Parts: sequence; C-alpha cells; structure tokens
Amino acid sequence: MTDREQRGRISSPNGGRLPRPRAWAAPVRAMTRILSTDGAPRVPEPSRPGRDAVVDCALYVDGRRQPGDWTYAEALAAARREEHAFVWLGLHQPELEQMTAIAATYGLHELAVEDAVKAAQRPKLEQFGDVSFLVLRTARYCEHGELTESSEVVETGQVMLFIGPNFLISVRHGDACRLAPVRADLETKQELLLHGPWAVAYAITDRVVDLYLEVADQLEDDLDLLEAQVFDRNGSGRIQKIYQMKRELVEFKRAVVPLQRPLLRLTSDVNRDVPKEIRRYFRDVQDHLSRTVEQVNSYDDLLNSILQARLAQVTVDQNNDMRKIAAWAAIAAVWTAIAGIYGMNFRYMPELEWKYSYPFIWAVMVACSYMLYRWFRRNGWL
Repeated sequence: MTDREQRGRISSPNGGRLPRPRAWAAPVRAMTRILSTDGAPRVPEPSRPGRDAVVDCALYVDGRRQPGDWTYAEALAAARREEHAFVWLGLHQPELEQMTAIAATYGLHELAVEDAVKAAQRPKLEQFGDVSFLVLRTARYCEHGELTESSEVVETGQVMLFIGPNFLISVRHGDACRLAPVRADLETKQELLLHGPWAVAYAITDRVVDLYLEVADQLEDDLDLLEAQVFDRNGSGRIQKIYQMKRELVEFKRAVVPLQRPLLRLTSDVNRDVPKEIRRYFRDVQDHLSRTVEQVNSYDDLLNSILQARLAQVTVDQNNDMRKIAAWAAIAAVWTAIAGIYGMNFRYMPELEWKYSYPFIWAVMVACSYMLYRWFRRNGWL
C-alpha cells in the first residue's frame, strides 16, 4: 500500500480500514475543529520513521552511551538538557516522509534533506547554519573468480552526515560500508567520544577511506593479472575486459578524488566548527586519501597503457593476417596466370602439340609456387 493510499484511509470502529473519499476531507477537518476542546485545530503528529530506516539511536554523555531505547526526539531533548552530550542517529535509506519528520525535529535544511534522500551526490561539505552536511561515497571490492566483460569489481554507495552542535545523523545508502563496526569500535574509545559529534564524523570518514585503501590494493592484483594476459604470447586479454576494468576504475575514481576538497576544508585551521584535536585526526585521514588518489591515478595510466598495447597488438595481428593472405594470393596468381594463358584456346600456341606439355606445365606451376612459398617464408610472411 502506498503512502497516499494510507493517508486516504481512516479507522473503522471494528479496527478495520475503510477508504475515505476525497470529498470527505473538508467535512472531517471541520468536524475536528468543532470537537476540539480548546477550539484550536489539531495538528497531526509527524510520522515517525519506519523501523527499517532507523538502524540505531543512541545518546552519549561524557563519552559513554546511555542505556535504554531512545526515540530520536527524546534523545535530542535529553542531549540538550545534559552537558557534553550528543545523539548519534543512524538511518539506512530513509524515505522522504521519514526524513522530513526527522528534519523538523533536528532543524535540518530542506536542500540537504533532499540530497540525503536521493543519494546521487558527489563528495562535498556544505554549511547550513550551525549544521554541517558532509557527503561521502563508499566503495567495496566485489570478489570474482575471473574478470569478464560484465564483472562487477567495485560496488559503491553513499553516506551522508548531518553534524550539529549536539547530534550527528548518518544516512547510509547501499551496503558498501556498514557503520555498525564503527559504532562498536568508537564506543570503546571514551576519550575520543568526549569531542562530540565530530569524533563520530572522523570515525566514519576514516572507515570509508580505509575501505578505499583495501579496494585499491585488490584492484592492483586484478591489474597485474590483466597485464599478464595482455602481454602473453597467446594474447588472451580481450579489449572488452580492459574496457570493463576501466569503467569500474572510473566509478571508484569518482568516489575517491572529489573527497580531497571536503577533507582539505575539515583540516584547515580556519575551520572553527571542528575541534582542534579532531582536525589532527582528519589530517591522518587526508594522508590515507592522498595515497589512494595516487594509486588510482597510476592505475588509470596503467590501464590506458594496457589498452593501447592491446590495440597495437590487434593492429599487428591484422597486418600479419593481411600479409599471409597476400602471400597466398601471390602463390595462387601463378596458377591463375598460366591457366588463363593456356585457356584462351588459340590455334597457334607454343607447346600445344608437344607430347609432354601437360606434365611440363604442372611442373612449372609447382616449382614457381614452391619458390614463392620459400621466399615468403624466409621473409616472415608465412
């Protein structure tokens, strides 16, 4: 059932669901105002995000997770009452209605909310008042037995972070980077959590970049294998495989390279939103990212070289084939020429009346063909 159909239904006295026509909407709203005790129209409570969207909602005070199950509204209210407290709300592929309700509670900008739902953004860092919006693209290496023309080598996804004064909202799309291990590891580091939401932002960014390094190392093995196939004597490296690898590398490059600018802003000394100690941690992440960018650029150059080498091999193979065809055509031309001359049926031609003319012509054709074959063979045409 769609959200529009659900909004178009009302509860019946027996607990069932009855359709509510559009024509009833205005009378029902009027009756609600009349029956209201204080005379003011009743505003419907914002719908809470579905259970499939909220992965975890935790309240941290002085670097320690507080016990209990929290709703995102209750956790935020408690964080504002306590000192050195913040909320980490984890979401997985929320719908627009769910995200809108959360945005109303946490004061998120509508443009950032729209980006978080669509999940088709480049890595970036934007500022909306006192809330920072950080977009990361995640990547994961896909295991495959053999590289083919349709192999998926790199799987990508996205993680969006809303970092406020006393909350962090992580919105994850795809399964390229799961955040549960990050949360479990971070909850063992109380000193780091004392720095607030930006400590969580650092831990997530560090996890994403570490996955970049793992993908880059495994891509190197695939490139080595592909290079060996291309330069093998049998020439088994097909151009389709190289092109598929090129596409996967471009997808990975789109995730890695644009992240340099947001990290440069996060590590800048003029950025007062990020605590000084956390900026040091982000510089370590930036070093790892720079290493990955260098690897990706070198892989791109190597793939271009492999592709050019394979194209050159194909051209050489085609030239060799043309030389072989031309050599055999030259050998066949001897037989064609002699047969054509003696097939003209003129009355007066040499050796027509000779007793041994037939075997003599055969001997001439075979001898000429043999000499041409030896000559082409010696020059590498055959």
